[in-house]
Amino acid sequence: MRVGSGASLVLTSVATAAAAAAIEAAWWRPSPAPARMHHAVAGRDLSKAAALLAAAALADSGVEHYRGAFHNKTMALPLAVAAQALGASLHGIAETRPNTSTIRAFSNALALTTGLAGTGFHFYNILKRPGGWSWHNLFYAAPIGAPMSLSLAGMLGRLAELVRRGSARSWGMLPGPLIARLVALGLAGTTGEAALLHFRGAYHNPAMVVPVTAPPVAAALLTGATVCPRLAAPARWAMRLLTAIGLAGAGFHAYGVSRNMGGWRNWSQNVLNGPPLPAPPAFTALALAGLAALRLMEEER
Repeated sequence: MRVGSGASLVLTSVATAAAAAAIEAAWWRPSPAPARMHHAVAGRDLSKAAALLAAAALADSGVEHYRGAFHNKTMALPLAVAAQALGASLHGIAETRPNTSTIRAFSNALALTTGLAGTGFHFYNILKRPGGWSWHNLFYAAPIGAPMSLSLAGMLGRLAELVRRGSARSWGMLPGPLIARLVALGLAGTTGEAALLHFRGAYHNPAMVVPVTAPPVAAALLTGATVCPRLAAPARWAMRLLTAIGLAGAGFHAYGVSRNMGGWRNWSQNVLNGPPLPAPPAFTALALAGLAALRLMEEER
């Protein structure tokens, strides 16, 4: 892609982000009641989840696009957007007031639209290869679901802003159930990505089964908790388990890097070719958002 077309993509992403922020602001109807303490706490927790997802997206896209030698000029865009999304989320964590920030809202909308555009690019990368839509290309072409982590970071960051401001409804839903269903959807996508790449690795380590079995159960419990309060307790324990799974997964991936020739002494090559270190913490980030959703639903009831 020429530089001119890359600049056009950047301008289109910025314009789309501005439009998305305006549409979202028009649809979200805040309550006139002031924000309560649990809203402030839930808002900070959602900002933490968004920050962790943005950091994972920044690290993952940095490694993968560096391995691709940035042959497409727009491959630098998700790094810049993920970095500013991370900064916006960290600023949101430090926010103690119930009001929202226009800059943070725009930052989150930009992360959302950039992730969606990146998913389109990854689809195109797979389809243009010889063989098109095939197992080989799904295994070794651009990871199809990776850009959506940036979109999820943007959505969670924006929801953190709105929750912090107080009780509200969007598209007829309270914040708790809305966040819970978004987290469940994110868990389904993350599980699919893990299942594909662990299938490529032939599940040679029995622990590779865990991130493709536990998250769907946790997602089902979290979705069920939006309609059945009795499922809130098991859903909360499932989210806590996912938090640990994400952290343990990063350790397993670090061990996988060490098993390559040269181990960590040859880190400059093995980090590029070994299992992706930033991928498992996405489960931890989504679990933190799920816990915040459960707390909100408990207060809303």
